[in-house]
Amino acid sequence: MKPNFSLRLRIFNLNCWGIPYLSKHRGDRMKRLGDLLNMESFDLALLEEVWSEQDFQRLRQKLLPAYPAAHYFRSIRSRNSRSTSTPSMGTPTCSMPSTIARRTSTSHTAWPKLGNWPSSSSVHTSKKADVVLLCGDLNLHPKDLGCRLLKECTGLHDAYHETRDFKGSEEGCTMVPENCYVSQRELEPFPFGIRIDYVLYKAVSGFYISCKTLRTTTGHDPHSGTPLSDHEALMATLCVRHSPPQHTPDPTQGPAERSRLISVLKEAWTELDLGVAQARWWATFAGYVIGLGLLLLALLCALAAGGGVREVAILLWTPSVGVLLGAGAVYLFHMQEAKGLSRARAELQHVLGRAREAQDLGLESQPALLLGQQEGDGAEEQ
Repeated sequence: MKPNFSLRLRIFNLNCWGIPYLSKHRGDRMKRLGDLLNMESFDLALLEEVWSEQDFQRLRQKLLPAYPAAHYFRSIRSRNSRSTSTPSMGTPTCSMPSTIARRTSTSHTAWPKLGNWPSSSSVHTSKKADVVLLCGDLNLHPKDLGCRLLKECTGLHDAYHETRDFKGSEEGCTMVPENCYVSQRELEPFPFGIRIDYVLYKAVSGFYISCKTLRTTTGHDPHSGTPLSDHEALMATLCVRHSPPQHTPDPTQGPAERSRLISVLKEAWTELDLGVAQARWWATFAGYVIGLGLLLLALLCALAAGGGVREVAILLWTPSVGVLLGAGAVYLFHMQEAKGLSRARAELQHVLGRAREAQDLGLESQPALLLGQQEGDGAEEQ
């Protein structure tokens, strides 16, 4: 690769809101989305919530031959643990060299629940990628703990904050009251809208990446006026260039950045600790209900066998069994939740300890390296 290598990436991202039978005007919006993508020359078009493979095939046929390398990914884990179907489209005229094209990590999933944090962080900090992109609907406000944890623990840059050329909704909001598909009741706490869709990026292994421009739609299609979705579209222009390792800026070197990282890790650990305690409380409560339910069933069986109040005992039998089964389901659910959160808390505590050690020694506290080292330790233990 030439030392003066440079690359411009034009990225389009949209949560398409393509839920069959629930999303309004789905067919028309998909058609207009295809028209828009054909009019623009994006290098990457990342679309979320195209739930129907039939919708994707229609989009793909409409976009050929402009986007022949379209792919359809299923079972993408979202923050509320639902499955989505996400197509990713790249133009054949992309100026990305083949060596980089094969090694560009693109992720457009929502950030999973905090309990899945350690494994998810390792996905988004792939050591084999020169450029890491995370684009899409995180279902998180910029000040939410999950969003801050993601940024601090991966070193990903937020295009909205990094670019000097932004045009779009106020404060980069991606759900705005001007959009006719948005529930105004859900936006009551945010009268001007809320930003939950992101373009995050970082470069590693001797490359430098910057965001030249960032655009969002403002409640309507840029050409026809009708919104493409209940979310606003993001259009970013990223520039990637070769940079010698010694000249690659590292945002995690300063004491302030290390202190902020440790603060976020501690806050996340506290939240996980509270989550574990709450899950165990519910599991204990459900256990007591199960015990009382078994005693009640035994009493009803005795009354039914006695014959005196047999009819009443039989009438109470069915709801008692229902309560017992419901309590059992609650118990199993919260026990599994407590186990998952406990594992995440232990791993987070491990990373926090290493970050503190790095701070005490004056080293660069890079969470990606800490996570990778922890994965290696776990493999050795197994």
